[in-house]
Amino acid sequence: MSDPNDKKQKQDLAENLLARGRLEEAVSVLEELLDRYPDEESIEFMLSLAYYDGGDAKKAINHLERLFKQELKRKVFTGFAFDELVRIYKQEKNFGRLVSICEDAVSAQPDDVGLLAELAKACCLSGDYFRACSIYEKLIGLEEDNPALYCDWGEALFAAGRFEESENAFARAGQLDAEKSDSYYFKMAVLFQDTGRHRDAVRLLEKSLALNATSPLYYCAMGDSFVVLGKSENALASYQRAAECDRERTAIYYNRLGNTFLQNGNFEQAAKAFIRAIEAEPLKVYFLNLAAACKAMGFTQQAERILKELEPRR
Repeated sequence: MSDPNDKKQKQDLAENLLARGRLEEAVSVLEELLDRYPDEESIEFMLSLAYYDGGDAKKAINHLERLFKQELKRKVFTGFAFDELVRIYKQEKNFGRLVSICEDAVSAQPDDVGLLAELAKACCLSGDYFRACSIYEKLIGLEEDNPALYCDWGEALFAAGRFEESENAFARAGQLDAEKSDSYYFKMAVLFQDTGRHRDAVRLLEKSLALNATSPLYYCAMGDSFVVLGKSENALASYQRAAECDRERTAIYYNRLGNTFLQNGNFEQAAKAFIRAIEAEPLKVYFLNLAAACKAMGFTQQAERILKELEPRR
């Protein structure tokens, strides 16, 4: 006959060993417990985590997959093993298996919004954006007043190359969450920036600023797009507005502008921006950036002079 007190003591011991990072000892205790109590899922779950933390992902996954199969049989889907498998497969970048377990979970609970959303995200990670869009359409049908779902759908549509539909999805999110509508246009603008479509990014940032004209972040983002588009004066004007909105961070904004110019090969404008940053707050890093811009322009002596001035006085 099993001794429940002994079982609890060993579980407590295993938890204590895990908390202290003594993973091999914890695994040994948990393996012994699981041999004695093979149907005790809490023990097997703890053992799977110990294996993974100890670097044995294969054994961890084997135990979690077994627990996941048990979860699928129940009317009430607990999902503890499922959640861990999702986390691990994402970390391991095993997106094929991630999609597979999400499909199994959705088959067992077809109208579970959370599981459908996880499947859609898994499809995006695996590159199957068209299927993800289809799943999000089903989700929207289940929760048509959820702005977060419209954002996720918008991202999937964008990745699928369906830009106009994507913009409509983000706009709908803004309608549902009017107080944050400017942020949804900004999210869309960032997607355009990340794919090099800066004219569209500027257009959407203008919409963001029409709704919230006091956001330094939006002005900085617009300035970044103007830099890429070769519109230096527009970029400077945008960053000036950012500084006007948040004067305490003026130097930070001009330093950011300088770095953006530097990254895009406009060294003269970069130097001017770094000088503005130094005028606002003469930090060493801004002088170093100015020296880098001078060197990039071929003004080696000027760069060396700036660096020499930074040397500690004897």
